[in-house]
Amino acid sequence: MRTFWLWLAFLTVALYLAVAYEPAAGGNELAWRMTFSALLLAAYFAVPLFRHRPKALTALLGISVAFAAAALWPGEGSGVNPYPLLVFGLIAGKAAYRLPGIHAAIVGAIALAGAAAPLAAGLPGLPPPFLLLLAAGLGSCLYASNRLLRERDEARARNEALLSEYRSVKRKLASGGEEARQEERAHVAREIHDSVGHKLTALLMQLELQRLEADEATKPMLEELKSLAKESLEETRGAVRTLKEDETGGLSSIMRLLRRLEAESFMRLEFTIKDGALTAPLAPRQSIAIYRAVQEALTNAMRHGVGREARITFEAPGGGSVFRFEVSNSVKQGVAFYEGFGLRGMRERIEESGGQLEARSYDGLFVVRGAYTLVNREGGAK
Repeated sequence: MRTFWLWLAFLTVALYLAVAYEPAAGGNELAWRMTFSALLLAAYFAVPLFRHRPKALTALLGISVAFAAAALWPGEGSGVNPYPLLVFGLIAGKAAYRLPGIHAAIVGAIALAGAAAPLAAGLPGLPPPFLLLLAAGLGSCLYASNRLLRERDEARARNEALLSEYRSVKRKLASGGEEARQEERAHVAREIHDSVGHKLTALLMQLELQRLEADEATKPMLEELKSLAKESLEETRGAVRTLKEDETGGLSSIMRLLRRLEAESFMRLEFTIKDGALTAPLAPRQSIAIYRAVQEALTNAMRHGVGREARITFEAPGGGSVFRFEVSNSVKQGVAFYEGFGLRGMRERIEESGGQLEARSYDGLFVVRGAYTLVNREGGAK
């Protein structure tokens, strides 16, 4: 925005000098000069509105050239006025600064034609050397601008490639580390099951045999030992189940995922938790499915969204009988939506774990919604 005001200041000064250089004009001549000068500045004020629409900006700058030519058209008794060279040069320079090559060249050609029009009409105007100077300046400006734009695009492409490679390496490292942890947990679970579990089972059998053969004074002590061994066996089995089910999932894993995306992928994320979502009794498979769904939805937001931002919402309304999650991000208007491999896999995982998934695109948003009917601790529906 600062550059816009700088360009506007230069244009205003050049336009003032060009109008003031003309000899004192009568009421009608001064009125139309001021009118076209005002139209030129008004058109220039509208430039930021079309900065991302090259065709519209080309037309707007071309109209600005026409207004400048009308405002600075030589009047009776006028001499050679050098200041229109600055006005036309500034407008063409703005085109070279804001527009791609072909569009900037069109505005430059219109500016050159506007500067040469009085001379072609037989009126006092810029002499040919000045016009050649303007043409050379416009050509140099256009060449330099295109070169800078090309270098900027190449640098941006290199940065995107490096950033993509960096993310890929980070994902591989994280995935490899997680796979190693999963294998280690599975190994520990097998060791506990095959070693400790079997030995506790054998101990229970020996205690039961001793209890059957013991006298009445010894039986209470053996009963207590048997009870302690049975509790130890149940706790060991519970630990084995936890190790086997400890796949990536749950709210803590989702929070780690969001932190990683914010830190490494520079995403802006809005995470909202409502209505008892933290205490929802989700099964391990459901937690894992939700994690994968959120991960896939955020990956799609990075690839296809407008801006690197997304909104995630978890809620469990109705007293915790239903758990819902939603991931939404902005998308370009008019872009066709189709369900690819990632979304199909997400839907299958959610449905296999007892939920429903919906993916839709409307009103400039892409929304992924999922829902589960929850069960209580005893296994019944709440």
